Amino acid sequence: MGSDKNLTQERLSDEDRLFVRNYEPRDYPPNAVTADVILLTIRSGRLAVLLVERANPPQSGSWALPGGHLNPDESITQTALRELAEETGLTAEPAHLEQLQTYSTPGRDARDIKMRVTSVAYLAFMPDPGTPRAGSDARSARFWAVDDLPEFNPSLSADEGPILAFDHADMLRDGLERAASKLEYTTLATAFVDDQFTISDLRHVYESVWRSNIDPANFSRKVKATPGFIDSTGVKRATGRAPAGLYVKGAADIISPPFFRPSEP
Repeated sequence: MGSDKNLTQERLSDEDRLFVRNYEPRDYPPNAVTADVILLTIRSGRLAVLLVERANPPQSGSWALPGGHLNPDESITQTALRELAEETGLTAEPAHLEQLQTYSTPGRDARDIKMRVTSVAYLAFMPDPGTPRAGSDARSARFWAVDDLPEFNPSLSADEGPILAFDHADMLRDGLERAASKLEYTTLATAFVDDQFTISDLRHVYESVWRSNIDPANFSRKVKATPGFIDSTGVKRATGRAPAGLYVKGAADIISPPFFRPSEP
């Protein structure tokens, strides 16, 4: 990182060097940048999101997405991965990671009284990574089924599950919609399963993310008919009924024609 900074300095014109020398950051309102990670997985057949219980103010004791402040020597993506590892103990990079959106509404963070806090939210998918381990400034870390969060299940009262800190419910809501949309036109459902999987495993991803039941026979026909979606390994896995074929992700990234979510009643 330091060499990059030196290279930037070398490219400055004399006019730019004079500007930087006289530049006074205190002439502008203070700002901070953070990264927050919406890590989704399928756990016990249910769509789950990784949350941490905050150990420190603001909103100590509340549940939030893993995240934290940008360090001077790292990119915002590096911040996201570092905070994910430090707060949850998950060091393996997600199978898929993308920037979701930037959140900068005034008042979204209690620290806005002293400085604006802008967050870059990341959306991540991965197979169930096992039990997280809290670290850094997290009191605890665990996966919560999305349907066990009162803000995402109208049948639950506010005291039957965690209410998310800051505007993290908005982030998660946006992340769930992005995930559902991605499954319509990309092969990213494979980011939720192991390297080798059955068509039933893949169907359970769609059902969990879309929160809809899908006809197994129709789904199997569509997946097999989509060029480059999956490739057969020629191996079968023993199941409760009959052995099921094992597949790996194919070369395609885009589904054509797309799979559309079932229409809501």
